[in-house]
Amino acid sequence: MSVASLARRYARAVLELATEANAVEETGKQLSEFAALWNGSDELRAVFHNPEIAPEQRKAILADVAQRVGLSTLTRNSVLYIADRGRIAALPLIARAFSDLSEGTSGIVRAEVTSAAPLSDVYYAQLQKTLEQVTGHKVSIEKKTDPSLIAGVVTRVGDKVYDGSIKTRLEDLSNSLRGA
Repeated sequence: MSVASLARRYARAVLELATEANAVEETGKQLSEFAALWNGSDELRAVFHNPEIAPEQRKAILADVAQRVGLSTLTRNSVLYIADRGRIAALPLIARAFSDLSEGTSGIVRAEVTSAAPLSDVYYAQLQKTLEQVTGHKVSIEKKTDPSLIAGVVTRVGDKVYDGSIKTRLEDLSNSLRGA
């Protein structure tokens, strides 16, 4: 089984529990924050890669970290279960899959907006409004920067890409000049 499909299975199970507890938004936020903590902590990851540390100790350390960051009981138990199954390294993928699944069930569409430099909140608000009109769904914007774009914005909504970057325009111009 691929890691992505495994992540979706765990995410779906956690989503079902969160839905029953009416805590989907809170659980998703906490999973994402804890996944970021996992990615950012070399020490925490080292604990789980060190065969000299007993599984009970790993679980105790993880439970302590979960308590210190204020995870809800549902999120803490989910993270501990994932760790018990030896899948803690997949937590960032699980958190992302959870977010995708929860947005899909609530009618929210994620838009990945990549720009050469950070843009103003006013721009993002206007873009969100426009994307909501185009898609007919509520849109959640994920902001990214990529200086190689030179200028402009690339927006990805599902499998559609709206590329308004200078980099692409220059490449298109170069290709058309070569072909002429």
